[in-house]
Amino acid sequence: LHMGKTMKEDLTVVAKCINKLYPPEFNVFSIYAELYHNYFASQAKKNAESHLEDKDIYLLLSWVHNFYPKDMRKDHALATELDKVKLGSLLPSSLSKELENKYLDSEEVIVKNSLSRCLDKEIQRWKEDKEPEKINGHFQSELLGIFVIQSIYSSQKRAEDISKAVGEELSRRLLKELPAFLRSYRDAFEDFKEKSKKHRYYKPILIANINNCSNFREYTERYVAEKDNSKAEILSTLTDIENSGFDVLLQQLFAQLKPMYKKFTENKWDSSSAIMNEIIKTTSKHLSDFRTLKDPFYHAVVEKIHARLVKEYIVRLLKRKVSLKTPAQQQTLAQHISKNAADLEAFCTSNGSQATWLNSALPKLAEIIRLQDLGAIKIEVATLATTYPDIRKRHLEAFLHIKANLSRSELKSILGYLADSTASTQPRAPLFSNINVS
Repeated sequence: LHMGKTMKEDLTVVAKCINKLYPPEFNVFSIYAELYHNYFASQAKKNAESHLEDKDIYLLLSWVHNFYPKDMRKDHALATELDKVKLGSLLPSSLSKELENKYLDSEEVIVKNSLSRCLDKEIQRWKEDKEPEKINGHFQSELLGIFVIQSIYSSQKRAEDISKAVGEELSRRLLKELPAFLRSYRDAFEDFKEKSKKHRYYKPILIANINNCSNFREYTERYVAEKDNSKAEILSTLTDIENSGFDVLLQQLFAQLKPMYKKFTENKWDSSSAIMNEIIKTTSKHLSDFRTLKDPFYHAVVEKIHARLVKEYIVRLLKRKVSLKTPAQQQTLAQHISKNAADLEAFCTSNGSQATWLNSALPKLAEIIRLQDLGAIKIEVATLATTYPDIRKRHLEAFLHIKANLSRSELKSILGYLADSTASTQPRAPLFSNINVS
């Protein structure tokens, strides 16, 4: 710092005062600049070849790549004169490269160890069964959700402050560390999930870990290039953690709902409104636990619930437990299904579900039950198959068991029409492919 300040101040005096006292051919400024530069460079080289601490290496590289060429040599009072003098770098390129590699190796180890310590501390907090911090009403670990990203980001920024090339190389190295760290995180989370079910703060800790994924996801989407192989791996690991957490959070709810859905077929769809109200009431109680999820995750979990509620209803329709011979009976069942579908849609939508693709499934099935004209039934089946291309013959055959007044030839005709109308289109989101028909 002293040498740099001295050189800058002295050369400013040379440029403003001394230079004009000599004839131009004397190149006075160039001579002074070269002498100062050579001395500065010799001192820098001497330092570079001695044993340096990590902070000293960073400082020296900052002088070589940043302070000296940008702050000093681009100074408005000196830039015009210095541009005429070819001074070169403070260090030979081979020595500069050696220092860069030392810095990069050291920084990589520092970040790696920092991430490992963060995870160890977080695991210890899980074991102590402490309630996670709340940030803006959402459970989250400041250590994992924020500090880890800050460690990586600030390390990258420091490297970029040396030079763009050094910053890019450190980013490349750290991008190899992030997937490895997230794999360790996922494994630790799985271990906690299995072994700590009786913890008092089990659910809040699960929710905090799901929420943690958003910061990693945002960082990856923003700073990791699409062509980088690490990106897909990072996002896949985050999805594993999120889905694993969702599965556990929803287990209890889905277990409670199963016997309720059985009542539909046990009661031949009598009192179906009361049964649906019971399902909605039970689901609503569980939803309050999920409000501490960040918005994207809350919507995701509500949509998973929405899909499950619709799926379980369809499962009961395909159980071959109800067979109705008269159009009047079928009309009554269609009305029950339509009412249940409307209640279900209203509940899920009011609680934030954006899975509008699910809303037409039950009304379309109700319409197939209501219709008696063979041509009209075929058109409705074709529409259903277009909307839900993963529906298969086995699903429709089980469903049409309800319409006991269909002849064998009519049934065959409808099933054949489905086969013609369902191409190999892959559904945007599966519904029927998740339903097994017994």
